Amino acid sequence: MKINTAMPSVGSAPDGGRARTASSTASRPSSDGGDAQVALSPLSSRLQEIGATAAAGPMVDAKRVAEIKQAISEGRFKIDPERIADGLLSSVRQMLAKGN
Repeated sequence: MKINTAMPSVGSAPDGGRARTASSTASRPSSDGGDAQVALSPLSSRLQEIGATAAAGPMVDAKRVAEIKQAISEGRFKIDPERIADGLLSSVRQMLAKGN
């Protein structure tokens, strides 16, 4: 099964750029005194949200990563398959609950 991971090119939207929401359209004065319309696609709005979250700080605990790397290299890192399975099931339950 092939999964399409291609992202739309900049400036293109699946709807041809026609659909806009009121919250994603802004009116800005242009240099000639008229109004120019600026509209963001839902994808660009989402990318801005992700960027703002990423700018808030790293989502990875570098100290914890270093501890795990050290434990792996020393052979002390133990994998608990039951804990992993429980976590996966919990994640799937949360995703299914959000879909309802």
